[in-house]
Amino acid sequence: MAQVFSRRLSLLLRVLGLGAVAIIAAAAVAYRVTARTDAALLAPIEQPIPFSHKHHVGDDGIDCRYCHASVEVSAVAGIPPLSTCMTCHSQLFTDASVLAPVVDAYRTGRALRWNRVHALPDFVYFDHSIHIGKGVACVTCPGRVDRMPSTWRVVSLDMQWCLECHRAPDRYLRPRERVFDMDWQPQGDQLALGKELRERYHIRSTRELTDCSTCHR
Repeated sequence: MAQVFSRRLSLLLRVLGLGAVAIIAAAAVAYRVTARTDAALLAPIEQPIPFSHKHHVGDDGIDCRYCHASVEVSAVAGIPPLSTCMTCHSQLFTDASVLAPVVDAYRTGRALRWNRVHALPDFVYFDHSIHIGKGVACVTCPGRVDRMPSTWRVVSLDMQWCLECHRAPDRYLRPRERVFDMDWQPQGDQLALGKELRERYHIRSTRELTDCSTCHR
């Protein structure tokens, strides 16, 4: 059977086909790396009870660490046990229907299952304690939760977003004693303060902070 296309044309078609596949693959990788999941941002996550950080933190002034007790010493912020909730709600709003799931779960020993707001892939390692210990504030990642009647995600949490901080940590650092202060603002030059804190807290070099093994272990 005679060849339909010449060898030169066949070679050209193969090259074009491989090029198209390469472009599609590169676009998919670029999307996965750089795409910001804006659809998931600013959308409150439904929970078994409508817990309000605005009420507990913003209005009542409860410190983050009262509920998230392990945040300074653990890789995870931690979900407070129901006994923490009942410390107050065994005395306050005891008959409120909205709190019935909490009371029932506490009395029966049944777990109250919260829906995760800030979720990272399993292949990403993140440690709350090291960030807090180095002067990265609570407000940097979750945002102003003290103003949220229901909690939502305000940042993408994609790799490029994390690298923005790891490449220039001086822009985000604050004194450790101000990490939990949601209203704190630097007095003066943030970059100068960040450089000073970076040396004081022995923060690793930018090259080390952006090494793959820092977050992918």
